[in-house]
Amino acid sequence: MSSLADPTPMPARSLKGDLLELLSSMRFAISLLTVICVASAIGTVVRQGEPSNNYVEQFGPFWAEVYGALGLYRIYSTPWFMLILAFLVTSTSLCIARNAPRILVDFRNHKEGIREQALNAFHHRAEGVIYQPLDQAQNRVQQLLSSAGWSIKSQVRTGGVGREAGVMIAARLGAVNKLGYIAAHSAIVLVCLGGLFDGDLIVKVQAWAQGLQPFRGGAITEQSRLSVDNPAYRAQLFVAEGQRSSSAVLNLDKGMLLQPLPFEVELKKFNVDYYATGMPKRFASDIVIHDPRTNTTKAATVEVNHPVVYDGVTIFQSSFEDGGSQVSLKPVFLNGQGLGEDAPLIQGEVNGNPLPLAADARGQVRVEITGLRVINVENLSDAQGAGEDKTDVRGVNLADLSKHLGSGAKPPGDKKLVNVGPSVTYKLRDSAGQAREYQNYMVPVNLQGRPTFLLGVRDTPAENFRFLRIPADEQGSMNGWLRLRRALNDEGMRREAVQRFAAKGAPPNRPELVQQLGMSAQRALDLFAGVIVTPGEPGEPVPTTSAGGLQALSDFIEKVVPERERERTSETLVRILNGALSELMNLSRERAGLAPLSMDTDSAQAFMTQSVLSLSDAALYPVPVVLMLEGFEQRQASVFQVTRTPGRNVVYLGCVLLIVGVFAMLYIRERRLWVWLHGDGAQGTQVRMALSSTRQTLDTDAEFEQVRAALLAPAPAPDLKEV
Repeated sequence: MSSLADPTPMPARSLKGDLLELLSSMRFAISLLTVICVASAIGTVVRQGEPSNNYVEQFGPFWAEVYGALGLYRIYSTPWFMLILAFLVTSTSLCIARNAPRILVDFRNHKEGIREQALNAFHHRAEGVIYQPLDQAQNRVQQLLSSAGWSIKSQVRTGGVGREAGVMIAARLGAVNKLGYIAAHSAIVLVCLGGLFDGDLIVKVQAWAQGLQPFRGGAITEQSRLSVDNPAYRAQLFVAEGQRSSSAVLNLDKGMLLQPLPFEVELKKFNVDYYATGMPKRFASDIVIHDPRTNTTKAATVEVNHPVVYDGVTIFQSSFEDGGSQVSLKPVFLNGQGLGEDAPLIQGEVNGNPLPLAADARGQVRVEITGLRVINVENLSDAQGAGEDKTDVRGVNLADLSKHLGSGAKPPGDKKLVNVGPSVTYKLRDSAGQAREYQNYMVPVNLQGRPTFLLGVRDTPAENFRFLRIPADEQGSMNGWLRLRRALNDEGMRREAVQRFAAKGAPPNRPELVQQLGMSAQRALDLFAGVIVTPGEPGEPVPTTSAGGLQALSDFIEKVVPERERERTSETLVRILNGALSELMNLSRERAGLAPLSMDTDSAQAFMTQSVLSLSDAALYPVPVVLMLEGFEQRQASVFQVTRTPGRNVVYLGCVLLIVGVFAMLYIRERRLWVWLHGDGAQGTQVRMALSSTRQTLDTDAEFEQVRAALLAPAPAPDLKEV
C-alpha cells in the first residue's frame, strides 16, 4: 500500500514583491512612455502659458475651466506629469538593474561549453571533413575566423563518459547588440532626469521649502524672491533700450517669482530688419553684460537661434516690446467741434501713468496708452479691385443694412501684405474702472483704392477690433468728413442744403414739387442726423435719443410704410438723402472757403459713398473724441529668456545613448558560431558547425554559406573579411 506525499506549498507572494515586479516590468514602462507622449502632443497643440482669456475665447467658459483644472495650459510642470516622469525613471531604472547583470554576463560569455550534440538542433548547421590533423585544423579555423573579425574562445575536451575528445571553438560577432538595450534604456532615464532638473520642479521645491509667495502685481517682497544661486530656472528678462536689469521673472501657475541674476544686462540698441512687405526678417539685441563681482563688462549680440552664454546662464532672444516710447496724441472730435483750432496735444508714454482726458457723467476719464506699432503689415488683397467698386448709396436697400462698425479682418483669398504705417493703441477708463480699447492708424490706409482712416474699438481684449472707416479728403485729412459731420448737426445748414437740393432737383415750373421734395429731403436729413420727425407733422422736428444714421431711416420706413412698398421707398429715400448730403458737403466747403466738389467724378462719388456709411456708423462709436497719433519717439525693449539648465548636458548624453542604443539594436545583428573539431582516427578532422543569429534574415543564410564554404574548403581558404 502506497501513500501520496503532501504537496510542497507554493511560496507566498508579498505585496512588496508584486509592486517591484510591476514597476520593473517592460509593459509598465511602455505604458508610462505612451502617456507622456500623449501629454507632450497635447502640450504641443495647446499653446502653453497663455492668458486665461485666450483659452476662454478658444474653448468656451466650461471647457476652459475643465482644461485648466487638468493643468493642460502648463502641462510640463503639472504635478501629475512630474509624477509620471518620476515613475518612468524608477521603472526604467529597475528594468536596467534587473536585466543588466544578465546582459553583461552574456556579453562576456562565448558559450564555449555547449554540448556538441546540441549543434544538431540549430537551423543553420553543417558537417564536413578537413584533411588536416586536429591541431592544424584548429589553427586554420581560428585564423580564418579571427581574420574575419570574429571574437574567439576555444575549449579543449579530453573526453569522458558520453563525451568525445576534441576542440569546441566558440566565435561571436556583433556583441555590441547586447549593449544597445542598456544604452537605450539608460537614455530614457537620463532624458527624464534632465527634464526634471530643468523643469519647474527645483523652483517649486524651493518655493515650498522657503515659504515663497508668488506675486501677481504690485510691490515685490523678499517672500517672492528666489536665490541668485538657484541651480535651475527658465525666466523672462525685460530690458528697455538704454537701461540695464538683473531681475528676471518666472511665470508659475499661481503667479510670478523674481529671479535675481549674478550680472546685469544692458540693452544698447535693438535692431530689426524687414522684408519688402514690412514683415520682420531679423531682430537682434546689442547688449553689454556687467558683472559686479569682477567689475568687468562683455559686449555681445543676441538674436534668434544665436544665444549668448555667460557664467552658466544662457540668454536667448525671445521677443521684443515697446520700452516706453514717447507719443503725441491730438484729440479729434467726431462731431466736428474745434475743427480748424489748434487742440492741445497730449504727451504720454507707452505703458506709462494714466493721463486725465475729460469728465463725463460717470466722472473723470483717463487715457492709458498701451501700445505703439511703427510697422503694421496688413492683408490688403481687396485693394486689387481698386477703382472697380463704384457703389452708390442711392442704390442700397435699407432692409439689408444690419452691420455697423465692421471687423477689420479680411476675407480669405490671395494675400497682399502691405505696411500701412504706424498705429497707437490706448484705453479710455472711467472712474468706475470700466475701459474700452482703441486703435487708430496714423495715416490713411488705401482700401479698394480709397484712402481711409481706420479707427478701431473693442470692449474686451478677447475681441477683434471693429473699425470706423472715415474717408480722407483731397488733402489726405479727416477735415472734409468732419466738416460734413458738423454741418449735419447744424439745423440751419441742413435747411439751407435742403433748399438748394429741392431747387436743383425739381422743375422750376412745378413749385409744388419743390415743396414736396424739400419736405422729403428735410425728413431724410433729420432722421439721418438723429432727429425724429413726427409722421403727421413732417416739418416740425423734435429732439430724440435716436442714434440716427441709415438705421434710423430703416426704422422709420418700417413704421410708416406698408411692407410691399418698403423696398421702393427705401431706394427713393436714400437717393434723396445722398443728394441732400452732397449739397450739405458743398455748403460746408463753401463756408470753409473751398471749391465745391464735382459729383460727376469717381473720386467724389467714392468719397460721398464712404462718407454716408461712416456717418451712419459714427452714431454707434462709443465716444465723441478720438486720439490721433501726431508724432512719436520710439523706444524698443527686448524680452530675453534667461536659463540655467544643469540637465541640458544630461539630456544631450541621453540623446547620444539613445541613438547608439537604437542603432545597435536595429542595425547590428549578434551572431554566434560554434565549430566542433575532433579527429577521425586517420589524418583528417571531423567538423560539425552551427550558427545562431538574433534575427533570421536572408543575409544570415548567405553568411552561413560563406562561412561553411570557407571553413570546409581545402587550404588555402578564401578571405572572410567581407563576412
